[in-house]
Amino acid sequence: MIQKFSFEKLKLDGAYRIDPFVALDERGSFIKDYSKEVFEQNNISHKLQEVFYTISVKGVIRAIHFQHTKQQAKLVRCISGRIYDIIIDLRKNSPTFKEWCGFELSGDNKKEIYVPEGFGHGYLVLENSIVSYKCSEKFYSEYDDGIMWNDQDLAIKWPLDWVNNKIILSEKDQNLQSFAEFLHSTGGGF
Repeated sequence: MIQKFSFEKLKLDGAYRIDPFVALDERGSFIKDYSKEVFEQNNISHKLQEVFYTISVKGVIRAIHFQHTKQQAKLVRCISGRIYDIIIDLRKNSPTFKEWCGFELSGDNKKEIYVPEGFGHGYLVLENSIVSYKCSEKFYSEYDDGIMWNDQDLAIKWPLDWVNNKIILSEKDQNLQSFAEFLHSTGGGF
Protein backbone atom coordinates (compact mmCIF):
# COMPACT_ATOMS: atom_id res chain seq x y z
CA MET A 1 0.00 0.00 0.00
CA ILE A 2 1.23 3.48 -0.83
CA GLN A 3 -0.16 6.68 0.70
CA LYS A 4 0.98 9.89 -0.99
CA PHE A 5 1.49 13.24 0.74
CA SER A 6 -1.74 15.09 1.52
CA PHE A 7 -2.04 18.61 2.93
CA GLU A 8 -5.02 19.94 4.89
CA LYS A 9 -5.16 23.70 5.53
CA LEU A 10 -6.14 24.39 9.11
CA LYS A 11 -8.36 27.18 10.43
CA LEU A 12 -5.22 28.96 11.68
CA ASP A 13 -3.74 30.97 8.84
CA GLY A 14 -0.65 29.28 7.38
CA ALA A 15 -0.87 26.07 9.44
CA TYR A 16 -1.35 22.59 7.90
CA ARG A 17 -2.03 19.03 8.98
CA ILE A 18 -0.03 16.73 6.70
CA ASP A 19 -0.14 13.04 5.93
CA PRO A 20 3.38 12.01 4.88
CA PHE A 21 4.29 9.62 2.09
CA VAL A 22 4.00 6.07 3.46
CA ALA A 23 4.76 2.77 1.73
CA LEU A 24 3.66 -0.37 3.62
CA ASP A 25 4.43 -3.97 2.76
CA GLU A 26 5.14 -7.25 4.52
CA ARG A 27 8.53 -5.91 5.74
CA GLY A 28 7.08 -2.88 7.51
CA SER A 29 6.93 0.72 6.33
CA PHE A 30 8.91 3.50 4.67
CA ILE A 31 7.97 7.08 5.61
CA LYS A 32 9.02 10.34 3.96
CA ASP A 33 7.71 13.23 6.06
CA TYR A 34 9.44 16.10 4.25
CA SER A 35 10.15 16.91 0.61
CA LYS A 36 11.16 20.47 -0.28
CA GLU A 37 9.67 20.05 -3.76
CA VAL A 38 6.34 18.59 -2.60
CA PHE A 39 5.98 21.19 0.15
CA GLU A 40 6.66 24.05 -2.28
CA GLN A 41 4.05 22.59 -4.67
CA ASN A 42 1.62 22.99 -1.75
CA ASN A 43 2.66 26.61 -1.06
CA ILE A 44 4.83 25.80 1.98
CA SER A 45 8.37 27.16 1.89
CA HIS A 46 10.15 25.33 4.71
CA LYS A 47 13.89 25.95 4.77
CA LEU A 48 15.06 23.10 6.96
CA GLN A 49 17.93 24.17 9.28
CA GLU A 50 17.88 21.78 12.25
CA VAL A 51 16.12 18.62 13.41
CA PHE A 52 15.41 17.87 17.07
CA TYR A 53 13.87 14.93 18.91
CA THR A 54 12.30 14.94 22.34
CA ILE A 55 11.80 11.79 24.38
CA SER A 56 9.10 12.24 27.01
CA VAL A 57 7.15 10.16 29.50
CA LYS A 58 3.37 10.09 29.89
CA GLY A 59 2.02 13.21 31.59
CA VAL A 60 4.73 15.65 30.48
CA ILE A 61 3.46 19.00 29.26
CA ARG A 62 5.85 20.91 27.05
CA ALA A 63 4.36 24.40 27.37
CA ILE A 64 3.71 26.96 24.66
CA HIS A 65 7.21 27.64 23.30
CA PHE A 66 8.60 29.93 20.58
CA GLN A 67 11.64 32.04 19.74
CA HIS A 68 10.81 35.73 20.09
CA THR A 69 13.64 36.60 17.67
CA LYS A 70 14.76 34.43 14.73
CA GLN A 71 11.42 32.65 14.80
CA GLN A 72 11.17 29.04 13.70
CA ALA A 73 8.59 27.40 11.47
CA LYS A 74 8.34 23.76 12.58
CA LEU A 75 7.25 20.49 11.08
CA VAL A 76 6.22 18.36 14.08
CA ARG A 77 5.57 14.60 14.05
CA CYS A 78 5.20 12.04 16.81
CA ILE A 79 7.43 9.17 15.72
CA SER A 80 6.39 6.78 18.48
CA GLY A 81 3.84 7.02 21.25
CA ARG A 82 1.03 9.56 21.35
CA ILE A 83 0.70 13.28 22.13
CA TYR A 84 -1.94 16.01 22.14
CA ASP A 85 -0.29 18.80 20.16
CA ILE A 86 -1.25 22.49 20.51
CA ILE A 87 -0.52 25.39 18.18
CA ILE A 88 -1.54 29.01 18.75
CA ASP A 89 -1.31 32.00 16.42
CA LEU A 90 0.67 34.79 18.13
CA ARG A 91 0.88 37.12 15.08
CA LYS A 92 -0.88 40.36 16.02
CA ASN A 93 -1.92 41.18 12.44
CA SER A 94 -3.24 37.69 11.65
CA PRO A 95 -6.98 37.08 11.19
CA THR A 96 -6.57 34.06 13.52
CA PHE A 97 -4.57 35.86 16.24
CA LYS A 98 -4.91 34.18 19.69
CA GLU A 99 -6.79 31.18 18.24
CA TRP A 100 -5.49 27.70 18.99
CA CYS A 101 -5.96 24.18 17.63
CA GLY A 102 -5.24 20.82 19.19
CA PHE A 103 -4.49 17.51 17.48
CA GLU A 104 -3.65 13.96 18.40
CA LEU A 105 -0.37 12.97 16.81
CA SER A 106 0.92 9.42 17.15
CA GLY A 107 3.33 6.90 15.77
CA ASP A 108 0.28 5.03 14.49
CA ASN A 109 -1.52 7.89 12.67
CA LYS A 110 1.79 9.31 11.30
CA LYS A 111 0.23 12.78 10.87
CA GLU A 112 2.37 15.87 11.20
CA ILE A 113 1.67 19.55 11.79
CA TYR A 114 3.28 22.45 9.96
CA VAL A 115 3.61 25.30 12.49
CA PRO A 116 4.38 28.67 10.83
CA GLU A 117 6.69 31.34 12.23
CA GLY A 118 4.93 33.50 14.79
CA PHE A 119 3.10 30.56 16.39
CA GLY A 120 3.46 29.06 19.82
CA HIS A 121 3.68 25.28 20.10
CA GLY A 122 3.33 22.78 22.93
CA TYR A 123 1.99 19.33 23.74
CA LEU A 124 0.77 16.91 26.37
CA VAL A 125 2.34 13.45 26.30
CA LEU A 126 -0.43 10.82 26.36
CA GLU A 127 1.97 7.87 26.38
CA ASN A 128 5.76 7.64 26.35
CA SER A 129 6.73 9.34 23.10
CA ILE A 130 9.43 10.47 20.70
CA VAL A 131 8.63 13.69 18.83
CA SER A 132 10.53 15.12 15.86
CA TYR A 133 10.83 18.85 15.08
CA LYS A 134 12.16 19.91 11.70
CA CYS A 135 12.92 23.62 12.18
CA SER A 136 13.41 26.39 9.62
CA GLU A 137 15.74 28.31 11.92
CA LYS A 138 18.48 27.30 14.33
CA PHE A 139 17.70 27.11 18.04
CA TYR A 140 19.03 30.10 19.97
CA SER A 141 18.69 29.72 23.74
CA GLU A 142 18.88 33.50 24.22
CA TYR A 143 15.67 33.91 22.17
CA ASP A 144 13.83 30.91 23.63
CA ASP A 145 10.58 31.97 25.29
CA GLY A 146 7.12 30.75 26.11
CA ILE A 147 3.70 31.19 27.69
CA MET A 148 2.26 29.24 30.61
CA TRP A 149 0.46 26.07 29.49
CA ASN A 150 -2.63 26.90 31.57
CA ASP A 151 -2.96 30.62 30.84
CA GLN A 152 -6.57 31.70 31.46
CA ASP A 153 -6.63 34.18 28.56
CA LEU A 154 -5.74 31.44 26.07
CA ALA A 155 -8.17 28.94 27.65
CA ILE A 156 -6.56 25.91 25.99
CA LYS A 157 -8.55 22.75 26.66
CA TRP A 158 -5.88 20.17 27.46
CA PRO A 159 -7.24 16.59 27.75
CA LEU A 160 -5.77 16.12 31.24
CA ASP A 161 -8.20 13.30 32.00
CA TRP A 162 -6.26 11.23 29.41
CA VAL A 163 -3.31 11.28 31.84
CA ASN A 164 -5.42 11.05 35.02
CA ASN A 165 -4.69 14.74 35.70
CA LYS A 166 -1.09 13.83 36.61
CA ILE A 167 1.21 16.23 34.78
CA ILE A 168 4.96 16.73 34.78
CA LEU A 169 6.34 20.23 34.12
CA SER A 170 9.94 21.35 33.90
CA GLU A 171 11.03 24.13 36.25
CA LYS A 172 11.37 26.38 33.21
CA ASP A 173 7.77 25.69 32.10
CA GLN A 174 6.49 26.33 35.62
CA ASN A 175 7.89 29.86 35.43
CA LEU A 176 6.84 31.02 31.97
CA GLN A 177 5.07 34.32 31.36
CA SER A 178 1.34 34.84 31.04
CA PHE A 179 -0.28 35.75 27.72
CA ALA A 180 -0.84 39.31 29.05
CA GLU A 181 2.90 39.59 29.82
CA PHE A 182 3.70 38.27 26.34
CA LEU A 183 1.44 40.95 24.78
CA HIS A 184 3.09 43.67 26.86
CA SER A 185 6.65 42.55 26.03
CA THR A 186 6.00 42.24 22.27
CA GLY A 187 3.75 45.27 21.77
CA GLY A 188 0.70 43.11 21.14
CA GLY A 189 2.19 39.99 19.53
CA PHE A 190 4.67 39.20 16.77
